[in-house]
Amino acid sequence: MPTDIPPTITVSAANEPLIVVAGAWVVNALTYEDRLDDLNTQLNTLSKLKIAQWDLRQLNSLDHVGAQTLWRAWGKQRPPNLIMQASHEGIFDRLELVSKMPLPINPKPRLTRTMLLGSKVLIFFAHLLSFIVLLGQLILDLWHFARHPLKGPWKELSANIYRMGAQALGITALVGILIGIVLSYLSAQQLRAFGGDLYIVNLLGMSIIRELGPMLAAILVAGRSGSAITAQLGVMRVTEELDAMSVMGIPHGFRLIMPKVLALIIAMPLLIIWTDIMALIGGMISAEALLGMSPAFFIYKLPDAVPLLNFWIGLGKGATFGLLIALIACHFGLRIEPNTESLGRGTTSSVVIAITVVIIADALFAIIFSKAGY
Repeated sequence: MPTDIPPTITVSAANEPLIVVAGAWVVNALTYEDRLDDLNTQLNTLSKLKIAQWDLRQLNSLDHVGAQTLWRAWGKQRPPNLIMQASHEGIFDRLELVSKMPLPINPKPRLTRTMLLGSKVLIFFAHLLSFIVLLGQLILDLWHFARHPLKGPWKELSANIYRMGAQALGITALVGILIGIVLSYLSAQQLRAFGGDLYIVNLLGMSIIRELGPMLAAILVAGRSGSAITAQLGVMRVTEELDAMSVMGIPHGFRLIMPKVLALIIAMPLLIIWTDIMALIGGMISAEALLGMSPAFFIYKLPDAVPLLNFWIGLGKGATFGLLIALIACHFGLRIEPNTESLGRGTTSSVVIAITVVIIADALFAIIFSKAGY
């Protein structure tokens, strides 16, 4: 077959250099055993011979890949002394025509600062509207679940509680103990200087149970479970599973969104209790090492130092944070477009926005309950 003939380049130097291109200049023959690299090296050397005559009449076959290889070596123009078969004229005519076409230029629109600000505002309101719609659909799904509990997604709810709650116990315990040790160590240094060793129970108990415990658990869950929810929904969008569910008449909200939101509302208060306990254990370890305060005395003084209302405020924060994290994660997951770039961008935005909203919500809790629990 013609394609089995290897592509070659020979130079005949009689009166003037004659470069003979022969063989099969097609993609299969060129890429066989790295022939293309050797041919490109030869072509780069021979292209410097400006007065050379090129003879292509001995080509057995030529395709677009072979023609483009020669075309690049010629500097994207025909050499002055070129001889070729009539059947190959059309390929080089097309290459010559394409080379003369101007490259498309996509000018970037010039946006003023006012236009950029307006665009950001419109995007914000678009997200806000989508979030409100998602919240409204969640309320309808919860009402339907309350009316028909036997038809509810109990398996999905149980699985999500396990993934978001039970599987997060390890990381929350580790972070809680370390934060308790660090906070107790720093507090003990200052309290010992003023002779207020006993007040370390008040300081640790109030800061951990009311503020640090809920905040630590919420930030860890936002980074761990929130990103997982967004990525899961985004992958379902990319693989068209959400479209398949719509075709089969399976509602996204009832089967996907509601179980995740309910699971996080249930798991977050439990994780906060767990984080509080671990952080207080870390604080007790550090207090015993630095101040000689026994764990039994620490536990005995804790109920008097921290009113019970602070514990309930922390649990209320947990349920609220869980609701916000789940809704934000689902919101960004459903808005992901069917491509991998949008998936990464949406997951990052979900975590950042969730942590920001959690901090804002914690500040609102601090303002609303500023006179309670002391």
